[in-house]
Amino acid sequence: MREKKPLNLAVGRNVKLIREQAGMTQEQLAEILDLGDKHLSAIERGVAGLSLPVLVKLCDALSVTADSVLFGCERAEDDDRALAVQLLTERLQRLPGKQFDAVQKVLDALLAAMDSQQDIK
Repeated sequence: MREKKPLNLAVGRNVKLIREQAGMTQEQLAEILDLGDKHLSAIERGVAGLSLPVLVKLCDALSVTADSVLFGCERAEDDDRALAVQLLTERLQRLPGKQFDAVQKVLDALLAAMDSQQDIK
């Protein structure tokens, strides 16, 4: 078994966190990055390192910075909210037309209900 280097462990944890925040499975992200499922799993577990070309693809695909992948982020609440909005936007953009329309209707109804609750208070 290969030795896990501290840097690989830290980067792997960050990759996993970013992937989960994006709502993606290992299989989905591996396909986007042109990696095998097992290779991505090895990266997330710190068994394998992250190459520069894969880092660039990861940052581009999930709209994150290399700093967040390499060093992690201690984000303020506003930054977390901005990241969540950005990740949701990215996910919505990848939806096929009918699924997007359905999500839009649900969100519109939910936001309208929340607005009416605010009016009552």
